[in-house]
Amino acid sequence: MKKTILALSAILLAAPVFAATTTGSATDDTVAQANKGADTAKEKLHQTQDKGAELKLKSEHAAEGKTNSTTSKVSEGSQKAWHSTKQGTEKTWDKTKQGAENLKNKATN
Repeated sequence: MKKTILALSAILLAAPVFAATTTGSATDDTVAQANKGADTAKEKLHQTQDKGAELKLKSEHAAEGKTNSTTSKVSEGSQKAWHSTKQGTEKTWDKTKQGAENLKNKATN
């Protein structure tokens, strides 16, 4: 009985070490896929939010009777440009963070 318990204890203690050395690349691939999926979901969420903000602004202009005025068109255009710039900046920042994280992981492994 003692030998069985000792053998099981040894296996349980060794299992995480064995798993960590054999699944390193699988974990990296899994993390990369998860990051890609998260980026796609985040991008779609932001696009939807931005579209909602644009529609809100258009409806405000329509309620004020300024649908075709120059100031409303400029305002809507600048909001659209801002959203595009913001999304591009967020994408670049996310890629930078992921690249730094990958380098850190390679350096520590």
